Amino acid sequence: MKSQVLIVNDITNTLESLLPTLPKHFTRIIRSEDTSKDEFLLEQSQKALKEAYIASNEPKYILLCGSTFRKEAQNALLKLLEEPPRNVVFVIITTSKSALLPTILSRMPYKYMKTNIAVEPCSLDFKSLDMKEVYQFLKENQKISKIELKNLIESMMYKIHQQNIQLNSKELNTFSQAIKLNDLNSKPINVLTSLLLTLLHAKGK
Repeated sequence: MKSQVLIVNDITNTLESLLPTLPKHFTRIIRSEDTSKDEFLLEQSQKALKEAYIASNEPKYILLCGSTFRKEAQNALLKLLEEPPRNVVFVIITTSKSALLPTILSRMPYKYMKTNIAVEPCSLDFKSLDMKEVYQFLKENQKISKIELKNLIESMMYKIHQQNIQLNSKELNTFSQAIKLNDLNSKPINVLTSLLLTLLHAKGK
């Protein structure tokens, strides 16, 4: 395997299928311990730098994993990725090409491995939505993770289309903003609350 970027549906599942194909004693996984955010930080870049410069007579595989990558973390890796030490192979595993800077992508070939996954419609009925249901749904999802929120937003949008609910440009923009806020690590429950209140308002038009 050569140094490359893998764009996948699920990082954990990819690791489970990839690791058996790599030498156990010469493979390192560098990933945030907080997999609910799954963000690659400067701290992880520093670990990668240290690991890369530990000499090895055998090919060593360093897997850099994250749904999102901080800009400063990527910048810290640029020179290393451009001129890796002898016998070191880097594999970046992420869920979105847009998570990486163009300068990273220009240094490493990428392989798009994502497959279409059927989206399950949200359990809420947006045509009969009321404040009581909103409150109950928020209570059930108060500890929702960033990744779970991303999936839920897709599920909500699918249900809206399924129920033929017409949203104006301002209401549609709330969904775009929710995706951006989620990527910027806003508190998921706050983003979800804003979305549900928007849909409640749309129903009352």
